Amino acid sequence: MEINTTKEILNVNKVICEKKEVITVEGDMIIPDSKPDILNTITTSGNVCIYKKDIVDGKIRLDGSVLTYIMYLADENTDNIRGLSTGLDFSESINIPELETDMNIEVSTKIKFIECKIINGRKIGIKATIEIYIKVKSKESAEIITEIEDNNIQVLSKNMKVNSIIGDGMTKAFIKENITIPNTDNLAEILNMQINLVDKDIKISYNKILAKAEAEIQMVYLTEDGRICKNISNLPLVGFIDMQNIKEENICETSYNIKNIIAKPNSIEEHSVYIEIETEISCIAYEEKEFKIIEDMYCPGQKIDFEKLIINTISNKQCKKDSCNINEQIKIPELANGTIVNVKVNPIINKESKLNEKIIFTGEIELEFIFIDNSATIVNSKKITIPFEKTIDDISENCKTNVNIDIGTQEIINQSEIVNINLELNFEISLYNPVAIPVINNISSQDEEDMQDYSVIIYVVKAGDTLWKIAKNYGSTVDDIVRVNGIERPNKINIGEKIYIPKYVLKRAREPINLSSNV
Repeated sequence: MEINTTKEILNVNKVICEKKEVITVEGDMIIPDSKPDILNTITTSGNVCIYKKDIVDGKIRLDGSVLTYIMYLADENTDNIRGLSTGLDFSESINIPELETDMNIEVSTKIKFIECKIINGRKIGIKATIEIYIKVKSKESAEIITEIEDNNIQVLSKNMKVNSIIGDGMTKAFIKENITIPNTDNLAEILNMQINLVDKDIKISYNKILAKAEAEIQMVYLTEDGRICKNISNLPLVGFIDMQNIKEENICETSYNIKNIIAKPNSIEEHSVYIEIETEISCIAYEEKEFKIIEDMYCPGQKIDFEKLIINTISNKQCKKDSCNINEQIKIPELANGTIVNVKVNPIINKESKLNEKIIFTGEIELEFIFIDNSATIVNSKKITIPFEKTIDDISENCKTNVNIDIGTQEIINQSEIVNINLELNFEISLYNPVAIPVINNISSQDEEDMQDYSVIIYVVKAGDTLWKIAKNYGSTVDDIVRVNGIERPNKINIGEKIYIPKYVLKRAREPINLSSNV
């Protein structure tokens, strides 16, 4: 006989796999005929673009490019600082056996190292080490039984708050702008360029998600009269994602993937550089729902059959933002007669520690100084590291985290060999708790045969007993045991305590129970 039930739908975004891969991208570059021979490299930087993702036979194939800028010392007497740029294309297949075509894939990349090796005066070898982080999720719907429409059936239940998916979506956003430089600068060539997406944020209204960010572009360039200059520009990036039934209180998990970058100087007379950036913005929206979860059930006098499943999902999803300021005074002897041209800042988290509802991030900031040695009129570089530690409060012990750090305010001033460093690190932390939900399914009942009824027995409480276990084992109910024994705190019973159990039912189909040990 089928039992009538009430059900609710839970939309689960189950994390199937999280994987970190380190790949190497290599290539050679021939110095263009318009540029002098290379004597030595000064500094190298790059940006990773992933323009295509394919899923084939349990593998994800990533096609992309590393847009590389090289500042070098030319083998000539005058105007010896020059710049090169090239793209290193790559195609990488990564094994993920659980991967299926309809799964959601989040890919983020980070350049760990870029090395240049001079092969000869007209040829260099470039080697980039890239860290790729992949998260694979599967969107599933599950029916959860929340009510049993039969008063005789005893139900053990609890309320749980979980994050249920409202929907997901993706859009492409473009930046097509000109970065202006002073009219006094006739740009000869770009020496170095770094592009970072910062100040990422979302707004929700009218069934739409407005995702916005800024592309921070740090450009070092050479002028026609041999000066090395720096320009920092912030260009707005905006994208709209349609999503029905989304509300302001819902939580959105948003990721940004740069697919393509074009940087091209305009004519000298325009005093500008054309920038084009194509970005893919993906978003998954969650609502917090409270479900009544049935953990166990039985019915005195009836045999109940059901399936018991486990659904893995998430709860307590949050996005926290915080910042910390780094104020340091560092002695760098190489800068005693130098002028800083540019500083590359790279924050690295080395360790995460969770303790007493706190998470502590320990890491270091890598700084690479590009400076002009005024005594010799040459450009050089110097790398240093500064340790940092940041504590975030109100963190549950078993939560999973994903952290992104942007550089906010950046003020670096040198006075001879003493450098004052003031940096603002902006932390964006995505958190969630993995939860396993016990789900009861396919419930049916039938009358039990061959039973013997007793009016009451006396039971001695053993270690691990609960009133629910005792009542279920002896075909009674928790309410009846509480009533007969006058128990004031049903959740606390003591080992060795004697309890009267009414409506005892012995099922001969089970192994016999030794009644003498319980009386």
